[in-house]
Amino acid sequence: MGLFDNIKTENEMYSEVEDDDLLLHSLNALRTMEVIDIKTGSKMGYIKDFVINIEESKVISIILPGTAKGWFSKEEDLEIPWSKVKKAGVEVILVDSADIEEFNL
Repeated sequence: MGLFDNIKTENEMYSEVEDDDLLLHSLNALRTMEVIDIKTGSKMGYIKDFVINIEESKVISIILPGTAKGWFSKEEDLEIPWSKVKKAGVEVILVDSADIEEFNL
């Protein structure tokens, strides 16, 4: 088995649908979309980074930058599990923060 045997072609990737409405987007395209919490309707920001399982070629979670608290400090970055992403549209990504600890304090 070669190193690149499990990499899918572009046509195979775009034909797959996950959870009936999550289509595959490029990581760069996802970074340009604003993340919105469907629980509150609040804007959470833009994706800073991704946690990816290289062996399975899957996104595990998205990382949002922490908000500034003052001139020289900011909150910790927020990691949102990919399972909380409900829809990735053209301009926004909808996430459900219902079970994310940072939002339910």
